[in-house]
Amino acid sequence: MKIVSVETFLVPPRWLFCRIGTDEGLVGWGEPVVEGRAEVVRAAVDVLAEYLLGEDPLRIEQHWQVLTKGGFYRGGPVLSSAVAGVDQALWDIAGQAYDAPVHALLGGAVRDRVRVYAWVGGDSAGEVTDAVTAHVEAGMTAVKMNASGVLSPVPTRAELAGIVARVAAARDALGDDRDVAVDLHGRATFAAARQILPALAPLQPLLVEEPLLPEHSARLAELVACSTVPVATGERLYHRSDFLPALTAGVSIVQPDLSHAGGISEVRRIASLAETHGALLAPHCPLGPIALAASLHVALATPNFLIQEQSMGIHYNVGADLLDYLVDPAPLTITDGYIGRLSGPGLGVSVDEAAVRRADRSGHAWRNPVWRHADGSFAEW
Repeated sequence: MKIVSVETFLVPPRWLFCRIGTDEGLVGWGEPVVEGRAEVVRAAVDVLAEYLLGEDPLRIEQHWQVLTKGGFYRGGPVLSSAVAGVDQALWDIAGQAYDAPVHALLGGAVRDRVRVYAWVGGDSAGEVTDAVTAHVEAGMTAVKMNASGVLSPVPTRAELAGIVARVAAARDALGDDRDVAVDLHGRATFAAARQILPALAPLQPLLVEEPLLPEHSARLAELVACSTVPVATGERLYHRSDFLPALTAGVSIVQPDLSHAGGISEVRRIASLAETHGALLAPHCPLGPIALAASLHVALATPNFLIQEQSMGIHYNVGADLLDYLVDPAPLTITDGYIGRLSGPGLGVSVDEAAVRRADRSGHAWRNPVWRHADGSFAEW
């Protein structure tokens, strides 16, 4: 079997899909994207396709090695994301060739269903309560929320109180048997994070995500030591070597993104590395249906998996949502806060190719907002 085509599609609201075709008619789909830089990743996939055309799609590890290392300069979000989407598509083809779901090729499922969480917005405690209550009524057992909007380098007393009040509102709506995860989104300085984590500890969040920017990870060990709240990080780390310092610092949870961190192949290795440090896996995935399916297969086959992000209904997905690009949405149905074990061959989801091609005609040029502090200086989004 040989690869005969590699195509990419700019799919609203902010995604990039990759289709790899073979001379035997098998087609694999992947999701190679950096949110806000989809066009750049598209160009990177085009370059990688020069190597892939004519190759055997089943030599996945060989291709991963060449694509990540063969160009001499390596790593970074663009190349790692381009490789990630290609890797997903190759695993999709392999599963179809062997008539097995990807998780079976990874050693078999260690669980029957995958726990997922929903994202909630809301600038006030009352809005948070309403949003969380809706998810509870829909059967969700966990939610994730941003801790704040623009955050001062050293939070005021009012800012800190506002963070606690919003998380407390979520906790009250969830009760003691459900979980709230809190995302600091890299908006906090070390000084801010060291105040926020102990303040949130009485509310027992499942995790606090990205409390520091990746470039400040040298201070993660100090931050981990200041509170009992589980620290999570990893959505902006792209290789197992990037995760090693965070794991050595004592983070409890790693959050590689299957569309950024080298795909299924590399995230499996990151998960194993985390397991040797007693850490859990909670893949980052505010993306489309292909990235979610890839994440679910890793979750199904990973012993130290904790919980899976998914973005159905998230505020980014205006005009198009995950299930709009699938022939049959059933495999990604959420029941009582879980998605059942995927059973179809490959990634187990059937992409609506006609819908994807139509969407690509209009494409998108999504960019994240640029925030500023009150004095006009740049603020982390």
